Amino acid sequence: MKKQDFTTGFVTDATPREVFMAINHVRGWWSEHIEGSTSQPDDVFIYRDKYLTARMHIVQLTPQKIVWDVVETYNTFFDHRTEWNGTQIIFEILEQEGRTAVLFTHAGLIPKLECFNVCSNSWDFFIRTSLKKLAETGKGANISKDEHSYTTSIFVDASPQNVFEAINDIAGWWSENIEGEPGAPGGELFYHYRNAHLMKLKVVELKRDEKIVWFVKDNFFDFTQDDAGLKGTKIIFAIQREGDGTRLDFTHHGLVKECACYDICKSAWDELVGESLYQRITTGKGNPVLKQKDGFDTGLVENRKLNAEDVISK
Repeated sequence: MKKQDFTTGFVTDATPREVFMAINHVRGWWSEHIEGSTSQPDDVFIYRDKYLTARMHIVQLTPQKIVWDVVETYNTFFDHRTEWNGTQIIFEILEQEGRTAVLFTHAGLIPKLECFNVCSNSWDFFIRTSLKKLAETGKGANISKDEHSYTTSIFVDASPQNVFEAINDIAGWWSENIEGEPGAPGGELFYHYRNAHLMKLKVVELKRDEKIVWFVKDNFFDFTQDDAGLKGTKIIFAIQREGDGTRLDFTHHGLVKECACYDICKSAWDELVGESLYQRITTGKGNPVLKQKDGFDTGLVENRKLNAEDVISK
C-alpha cells in the first residue's frame, strides 16, 4: 500500500537550543508514560499506555535534526496493530529570520489504514500545542493524566451493575440515532445527528460493572472545518462503588480547550451525562435525542472529504 508522510510544525520565539531541549524532554510534551532515556544518541525508550506500546530508537541527535526509528509497536485501537513498525519520527530545527522553525514528520504512514487520520490529529496537537508550549514556557500540555481533557462526575443511589447497564443503553440516554452494539467488545457504533454531526466509535474496553471505553475512529461536523478534532480521542466511563451508592467518572480524553468543538461538546456532555444519564440510572428513563425521520445526507459528508465509506457503510 502507498505510504505518505505526515508533516506539521510551528515557528516560535524560543531559541533553537530551547527547542532542542524541549524535544528531548519527551515526558514534558508527549506523555509521562515513557520508560528509558530520551536525550542521548542510540537511546531506546518505550511509550506505554493501556492501548499503545511503542519502542523508539534514537538514530540521530544533533542540534538541527532528531530522528527516532519506530522499532516495534502494538496498538489495540486498530485492526492493523503494528502499523507504526518501520516508520520514522523526524524533528528538524531551523533558524528563520531570528525565530526558530520546527518541522515534524512521521514518515511512512499509510493513508488507507486507520492510524493516518487519528495519528495525524494526535501529532498535530502534541507538536503544535504541547511541544510549542513546552519550548516557550517550560510546561507542555500533555494529556497523559487527563487533566487537560473534559471530565465530569455523578454520584447515584444505584449499584455499579445498574450504572454499567444504563450506560450501555445508549438509546435510553444519549440518542436513538445510534447504530451498533455497545455491549460487544470490539464492536462499532455509528452516531448521527441530522447533517450536523456524524461519528464512528469503537468499543475498546468493556469491563463489566467497572469501566467502558469508546475510541472515536472518525468524526464529522458541519459547523467547523476542524471536524477532525475528535478523531483519536477516547470516551471513558469509570464506575466505582462509593458507600451505599456508585460514583461515575466520565472523561472525554483528548477533548481539550484547543478543540474547535470544545464549548459545544462540553455543553452536550454536561447535559447528557449530568442530566440524561443520571435520570436513566436513577429513574429508568433518560432524555435522549429522539429518532430522526430525515436521516442524513451522505453526499454532504463526501463533499467534506471524510472517509464516507468507512463511516457510513455498515
